[in-house]
Amino acid sequence: MSSRIDARGLSCPQPVLMTMAEIKKIQKGEIIVLVDSDTSKENVIRATTDAGWLVTNLASEGDTYEITVVRA
Repeated sequence: MSSRIDARGLSCPQPVLMTMAEIKKIQKGEIIVLVDSDTSKENVIRATTDAGWLVTNLASEGDTYEITVVRA
């Protein structure tokens, strides 16, 4: 299962809360999170890895970061 979260324009803790809610909902699969600040990027990465998810891709284009996390 794959899902996408667009948290651009939101400040912390909203991107983390949205991501963690999706993690609880799907429990495994792939989640792509879009954020537009360094703080949100770091916090989403920290929260997802602490929850046992693996960051498989981190890309940036302009002001947007795309974080891909997976759990099998």
